[in-house]
Amino acid sequence: MGRGKIEIKRIENANSRQVTFSKRRSGLLKKAQELAILCDAEVAVIIFSNTGRLFEFSSAGMRQTLSRYNKCLDSSEDAPEEGKAEIQKQDSKELDNLKDEYANLQKKQLRLLGKELTGLSLKELQQLEQQLNEGLLAVKERKEQLLTEQLEQSRIQVEELRCLFPQTDRAVRSFIEYYPVEKRKCLVNRGVTSSPDLVSNFAFQNGDSDTTLQLGLPSDAYGKRKAPEREAQSNDSGSQLGL
Repeated sequence: MGRGKIEIKRIENANSRQVTFSKRRSGLLKKAQELAILCDAEVAVIIFSNTGRLFEFSSAGMRQTLSRYNKCLDSSEDAPEEGKAEIQKQDSKELDNLKDEYANLQKKQLRLLGKELTGLSLKELQQLEQQLNEGLLAVKERKEQLLTEQLEQSRIQVEELRCLFPQTDRAVRSFIEYYPVEKRKCLVNRGVTSSPDLVSNFAFQNGDSDTTLQLGLPSDAYGKRKAPEREAQSNDSGSQLGL
């Protein structure tokens, strides 16, 4: 069976407390010695019992270890102020470098736009011209590449649309057939009475009109007007006979 878990609290019995102290002290000093040997570390352990008795272990000498400890403690207390000033100095230097770099980049951008060219030498102007030419060539190449991709995509879409329609031997006509309907028949079917004038107008529009010149009223109107004139003449003749 394994050992039971021991509750970590003050031992009330003095004898038991003394026995436990002796065992744990020996174990702690042994572990410190092993740590110093195995890991080549400088280890120091100071123990005071409840009665005030001193127990210690040091792999390199207690005085040397304590002196080293005090130096590290003093340097760690002074380090925050020195480190803070050093950090501020580095930050200020980095900030100045970033400002200079930003100014140079802004100046280069203006020169690429054809501005701020007064302080440039002939060699610098030639280099700037070369950069602009290279940039222009890169833009043209990219433009041609995009146009080629768009044309290829359009061609693929056309091929896909052709595959959707069934293939036939007869070519598909690209126009709509139109058969004109005779207006005369249209009017008859709708129940409209065709008069000679209307027929003559349609005939004129269709190109079948008579080109001869005819003087006088139309035949129907002439007949209708002729009948009243005959009646009027007959009445006049009858009245003359009565006289």
